[in-house]
Amino acid sequence: MKKQLILLIIAAALGLSACSNDNSYGNKMSSNNTQMEHSSHSSSGEVPDDLKVAENPAYKVGSQAIIQTDHMEGMKGATATIVGAFDTTAYIVSYRPTTGGFPVTNHKWIIHEEIKKAADKPYESGSEVVMEADHMKDMKGATAQINSAEHTTVYMIDYTPTTGGDKVKNHKWVTEDELSAINY
Repeated sequence: MKKQLILLIIAAALGLSACSNDNSYGNKMSSNNTQMEHSSHSSSGEVPDDLKVAENPAYKVGSQAIIQTDHMEGMKGATATIVGAFDTTAYIVSYRPTTGGFPVTNHKWIIHEEIKKAADKPYESGSEVVMEADHMKDMKGATAQINSAEHTTVYMIDYTPTTGGDKVKNHKWVTEDELSAINY
């Protein structure tokens, strides 16, 4: 009986400590859910109607660049074809998927035009918003916390993963500093 009571106390303590390590967005969690969540990336080429096309992007539509980021497995080092270039504010966000499950932390990127009833000015770190973005599974309608914001040019790209597999079309989004020129 004493052993069972001790085991019950230990189990309860472990359960409570696991709960206290998590806030509503999972920002204190040490698990990395980025790769798992990106396996369900949407390939919709649709963009918000009010998104401003970049007038003078570093990478023109139709040009190619090398991807220098790893939002998804097989992305870093792949050759990207630029499908779209837009001037906006890009946000790193943390959120819980609309269907529950593990929180997604430090997701790169959603853009200002993908926020429901977006304010006229960019949001600051710590702000809570409801996402209209649907380029990831269970993202649309989720409440997110803004981790950081930057005004930049964002690109929609096509690429073939360096790990093989099908071509990824209309990946949303990479920023200018996540690409580099191809040196021939």
